[in-house]
Amino acid sequence: MQATPKQANPNTPLAGEDSSCQTAHSLAQIQAYHQRSKHKLERYAAGPDTLDWDAQPNPFREFSATPRIQLDLFADQLTASFDALNVPGTVVPQPITLNTVAALMELAFGLSAWKEYGPDRWAVRCNPSSGNLHPTEAYVICRQIHGIEDGVYHYLSRDHQLEQRCKFVATTTGTPSRLLVGLSSIIWREAWKYGERAFRYCQLDTGHAIAALRYAAATLGWSLHIEDSCSQQQIAQWLGLDRNADFTGAEREEAELLMEITTGQTANAATLSNMLKADQTQWYGRANILDAHPMYHWPVIDEVTQASRKPFSPPATVRPTDNWPAPKRDGAAIHNATLHDVAKAATLIRQRRSAQRFDAKFTQDAASFYRMLDALLPRHTVPWDVWHEPARVHPVLFVHRVAGLEPGIYALPRNHAAQLQMQTAMSRDFVWTKPADCPGHLPLFRLAETNLTKTAKTMNCHQAIAGDSNFTLAMLAEFDAPLQAAPWRYRQLFWEAGLLGQVLYLEAEAARMRGTGIGCYFDDVCHELLGLQGTIFQSLYHFTVGYPLTDERIANLPPYLSSPANSSNLKRASP
Repeated sequence: MQATPKQANPNTPLAGEDSSCQTAHSLAQIQAYHQRSKHKLERYAAGPDTLDWDAQPNPFREFSATPRIQLDLFADQLTASFDALNVPGTVVPQPITLNTVAALMELAFGLSAWKEYGPDRWAVRCNPSSGNLHPTEAYVICRQIHGIEDGVYHYLSRDHQLEQRCKFVATTTGTPSRLLVGLSSIIWREAWKYGERAFRYCQLDTGHAIAALRYAAATLGWSLHIEDSCSQQQIAQWLGLDRNADFTGAEREEAELLMEITTGQTANAATLSNMLKADQTQWYGRANILDAHPMYHWPVIDEVTQASRKPFSPPATVRPTDNWPAPKRDGAAIHNATLHDVAKAATLIRQRRSAQRFDAKFTQDAASFYRMLDALLPRHTVPWDVWHEPARVHPVLFVHRVAGLEPGIYALPRNHAAQLQMQTAMSRDFVWTKPADCPGHLPLFRLAETNLTKTAKTMNCHQAIAGDSNFTLAMLAEFDAPLQAAPWRYRQLFWEAGLLGQVLYLEAEAARMRGTGIGCYFDDVCHELLGLQGTIFQSLYHFTVGYPLTDERIANLPPYLSSPANSSNLKRASP
């Protein structure tokens, strides 16, 4: 039942973690939210009745009265090819300095272009976002980094600047260098347009951002490690997100996770608590107000946010693998050399876009299709080496036009145990046969031969891109089992789906094609098509890949002019 919208204050701080809240209560709230926020053929999830594009929230969070560091543009100097990121030892690790941190932030979270259409002007960024609304904010924590004073900084993508939120006043002589990146979500950015489903999209965007940061770090020869023992309450404290006075009247940010950059394969063993003691810090700045007149409030988002917060936990062990062979970046089986060998990673990262339309007559070659799927397998390679959890999200593909493959439904279980679980849970009519020309190591199975172009459009909120593409997929997550043990893994499932999406975005670019993430789909229509009952599996994200048709009326302008600070603070135009 849709909640009645009311005058609201999305800036109200959410309560901290409640140790008295039982796991069962949190699980019930998350399950209720997930069911409530599903789109259905007869009705969409609760959202605003109308949108005023001229009054949308400011797309850029910034903090007043903070010391700022203007970053230079260094991404063009990075020469590593996209393929080289997965070949150990190929990219020589760069020292961690102000300039290399600038390159990291540029490729992970910076602007990739300004767009103009008539009087409207808006920015697109290297990390994908639902509706280009960008709820994800990035922070860096620095110790003993050449050119950067020790402290906590907010990255302002509009101007390619670091805003110093916190100064570490304690002496650090002799301490090792450390660079950490924290992510937060401003949920109102998505809720303004998408209502109750917004929490899902914020978590998908966090997954996109994790992968974007991992790829960016790899271009510098660096490793990335998730600090997975931290509670979100602790991360909020370290990033200054719990400082009520700094967010007076402004939209609050929800802490998501903290990651550490290293120049080797091993994370720094020193604890973070001593590095970030409250009595050794000095804070600056107040957050700007993004939406002065919010018209709606969605209390269920507050509930699921609270219920899904992660407590402190022991560090995760490195997730098990199914011993997938190393990705082959040569040979006809999964690689077309003319498309990939000369592609600079930095170029692909910055040219990534979400396609708006596809050529419905284009047929994709099998080699590029298999390469894309191969890149989704969990290995100790980029970007999956950042993920310390078992693979719990498994693509189900609706193939329309791929050379050598019959149109139909296919599955790619990303661990061997999942294949049996999926066979048991899905329709008994599915045949589970391997395509004749599929590489031997690739766990791709044809379930049914059928033309689903019209069905795919209907299932994905009647969007033409789902049928005009070469293939569309649903990211089917193991749902009940991981949440029973730890309800906070609800966020992790979306993060994993977002990671998969970013891999597909970049692999599509490498193949001179393009992808588009789809957050609007009819959840249970997808489940019914696959013969699923209950919530053992749930589809958390849809994605589509094809040959893009470009709207030449939209001007594509450089992300930063002679000085990034010259970029105007303009709001995104309506699509």
